[in-house]
Amino acid sequence: MIKRRDLEKREYEILSPLASKAAESKGRVYPEKQCEFRTDYQRDRDRIIHSKAFRRLINKTQVFLAPEDDHYRTRLTHTLEVAQVARTVARILAYNEDLTEAIALGHDLGHTPFGHTGEAVLNRIHPGGFSHNVQSLRTADKIEDTSRRRGLNLTYEVRDGILNHRGPVTPGTLEGQIVKISDRIAYINHDIDDAIRSGIISVDDLPERDIEILGHHHSDRINNLIVDLCENSEGKDRVELSARFSEALLDLRRFMFENVYWSPKVTGIADAEKVELIISSLYKYFIEHPNEIPGIYKDIENEDGTQEAVKDLISGMTDRFALNLYDELFVPHSRR
Repeated sequence: MIKRRDLEKREYEILSPLASKAAESKGRVYPEKQCEFRTDYQRDRDRIIHSKAFRRLINKTQVFLAPEDDHYRTRLTHTLEVAQVARTVARILAYNEDLTEAIALGHDLGHTPFGHTGEAVLNRIHPGGFSHNVQSLRTADKIEDTSRRRGLNLTYEVRDGILNHRGPVTPGTLEGQIVKISDRIAYINHDIDDAIRSGIISVDDLPERDIEILGHHHSDRINNLIVDLCENSEGKDRVELSARFSEALLDLRRFMFENVYWSPKVTGIADAEKVELIISSLYKYFIEHPNEIPGIYKDIENEDGTQEAVKDLISGMTDRFALNLYDELFVPHSRR
């Protein structure tokens, strides 16, 4: 029988000296008795997987709004692909795979319905703006509830990785840095795959110089980026791609923003206006009817105010729930 202390000891034996060790975690906001069999990072991973926010990711848009094709990515499949890339990198570099996986699985818990279009709307209408990485940490810290506590009470290292998976701040652990780069590797490549499937772009449209460096096929690009990341980061106190690969990936990202993410073919005027209408109407409705704010969000309202509670409520909705609630509140029965 393998117990937690055995796993913690094994980390010192097989992981890089640069890797984060579970036994050296800075701990949790609220101290807890440790599990007899799982390390703290393994418990964090399990808590995230069993959370309601994680389950809701299956019905949140990645890029394409309400796609008819079952094979387009959702926010959940994106999260799983990030975790796969990140775990592979952590394993190759002998860093802490459990910590890496926990950060990857939790990094998008706070994402809005309707993908980046929904995030842009909420950022515009909510005082103080909205960032999904900040909301992901808030979701884990405060919004998720269990039978024993408010919040998941994750370790400092997982919380840091979730908060800083995007933006200018470098995560404090190498595992967090792995997730930050793996997120970009995953979404650029799987969004290319979905965009080609949809006919928005073709293989021939991809920037030739970048493709020559990164690879002509989806699996080749993923593999080549992982290899470059690992070879360029081994033994260093920072995880990063080589300058050549980083430049090519950033250029490919620019191409995707210009030709896919903000393309009228993807965020068509009708769809964008519909998302704007749904989110802004729901936001305004609950601001004006705070007595109808449900469940856990009432407690948040008492602590942080109505606007924060409404922002938390709407950002946690799935696409389907937001659509149905809008119809219920604003569409006359005769028009349904």
